Amino acid sequence: MIDLERDGAVFVLRMRNGENRFNQSSLAELNRALDEVEASEGEAALVVAGEGKFFSNGLDLAWMAGAGREAVEQTINDVHRLLSRVLVFPMVTVAAINGHAFAAGAMLALAFDFRVMRSDRGYVCLPEVDLAMKQPLSPGMTALLQARVAPPVLAEALVTGRRYTAAEAVERSLVHESAAEQQVVPRAIEIAREMAGKDRETVGAIKRGLFATTVAVLETPYTL
Repeated sequence: MIDLERDGAVFVLRMRNGENRFNQSSLAELNRALDEVEASEGEAALVVAGEGKFFSNGLDLAWMAGAGREAVEQTINDVHRLLSRVLVFPMVTVAAINGHAFAAGAMLALAFDFRVMRSDRGYVCLPEVDLAMKQPLSPGMTALLQARVAPPVLAEALVTGRRYTAAEAVERSLVHESAAEQQVVPRAIEIAREMAGKDRETVGAIKRGLFATTVAVLETPYTL
């Protein structure tokens, strides 16, 4: 379930589906909410948060296990499109990382312009090394990570599968800052409000220029 509300110039989108894993249903719902935000008028910025102890645990592996190859490919391509969309979204975006951000959930957080992480609980983790997958990362996912994470940090994160606390994530620039549990969303809203007056067309154009190569890879059809 997705809740979308507006706090002045700031849209606050909350993912409220347990671990907030990605499947065709949840992705469609996220995109509908983003459509509404993008269709709005006036000054705006976007904050996205999870609920409880999860921001997002990434792909819905249990659903994918019984979905069939075609549906799995479609879902991965839809995740790529979501990552691309958030990466170049035509307003300033802030991820309020209220809890665990794992795998594609961590990638989604990294696609935002700014990231605030809960200081006392939760990890950012890219655990693909421990999943024993033949294709642990798609080219699009790799491209996104390379665009957002410093090479030594990315190598450490991917080869070790390390779970980073908020303090460790700040140290490695995986997130911009940390905050106490009750302050994560308010701080994200504060950052977003400061940036809401930026011209949407200009913000979008800057992002598309910065991330043109990454977007091209993310939007290339992926097959298993």
